[in-house]
Amino acid sequence: MEFPVLGEHCSENSCKQLDFLPLRCDACEEIFCKDHITYANHKCMSSYKKDIQVPVCPLCNTPIPIKRGEMPDIKVGEHIDRDCQSDPAQNKRKIFTNKCSKGGCKQKEMIRVTCDQCHMNYCLKHRHPLDHDCKPEDKPVSKSG
Repeated sequence: MEFPVLGEHCSENSCKQLDFLPLRCDACEEIFCKDHITYANHKCMSSYKKDIQVPVCPLCNTPIPIKRGEMPDIKVGEHIDRDCQSDPAQNKRKIFTNKCSKGGCKQKEMIRVTCDQCHMNYCLKHRHPLDHDCKPEDKPVSKSG
């Protein structure tokens, strides 16, 4: 004896099983059997609406917001370079802290390069007095000078 009005057929083309307890996909709203209800098993085209994963920073365990279509690895890397509050990330950022005093130059160096005449800090390109228009201080360099 058949019950033609009970149950529904699975929407998966390769299955079409008559299921008396059918399940509706919450993303694409189609009917599936228990074997094809997961997004991956029925190749759901609307899974991006529901299957959202938020990447978490491995250093500070902070969730990092990303927009649809963005690569999570790139956003996590940017977070570690700019905003991360963990000790290793802050130590990494503070390596290049010695900014060049030459106008218009934005170069930073790991170590301090001080001019002997004007006692200002410069990058390796502008470290010589002729390269940074050096104006020595009024104090003589040596007692004999």
